[in-house]
Amino acid sequence: MNILITGASRGIGAAAYELLKSRDHNVVGHSTKGSQELIAGDLMDPAAPRNIWDTALDELGGQIDVLVNNAGIYEAVPDNATDDEWRAAWNRTLTVNLQAAADLSKLAVSHFLDLGIPGRIVNVASRAGWRGDSPQHWHYAASKSALIGMTKTIARGYAAEGILAFAVAPGFTVSEMTEEYLQGRGGAAIIADIPLGRVASTDEVAEVIRWLATEAPASSTGSTIDVNGASYVR
Repeated sequence: MNILITGASRGIGAAAYELLKSRDHNVVGHSTKGSQELIAGDLMDPAAPRNIWDTALDELGGQIDVLVNNAGIYEAVPDNATDDEWRAAWNRTLTVNLQAAADLSKLAVSHFLDLGIPGRIVNVASRAGWRGDSPQHWHYAASKSALIGMTKTIARGYAAEGILAFAVAPGFTVSEMTEEYLQGRGGAAIIADIPLGRVASTDEVAEVIRWLATEAPASSTGSTIDVNGASYVR
């Protein structure tokens, strides 16, 4: 399969990128600054989603079968921030986490329909989309809830054309970005809230992404797979 994955430079995105490549898929990755392997694109730029899509399409020979919207940010803003700081934080988070994913999904759906081919979209949401987040992350939880709603809408709207949409909702995930925090006092509270007794690894989340992108049965379209060690169950 020809696959485009955003946010592939670290964490879950990097793990999914490497796993999909190891299974002999043709994978193009994206990151904000880019690299020798990854397409560059700042998702705060309204032109970035189309530029990323067009570049990936060219690199993949004119056909993309799967879009994985993984790129996202998790930035705090206090509830007593100034109005300007508050709105700026909401704008940045919703633009990167939701609008860019929506723009890329629109391009993917149009591509699948124009070519008359089946296609898949996998959106990386969050446990926060179901249960909420901290008082400093209203905007993050809202963006991930909306991403889940968008996934369901795409699934319902285009299943008859063979276009499938899924989401994965990780809880706290261990990566190079969180390892130090988990080893400190904050980590004990996080672990205490997870019945499994540990946080998920990026490899575990990547495996769910791989399955949804390549193997999940068509009848599961519209579903969200939780990867949170039972810290939130529905």
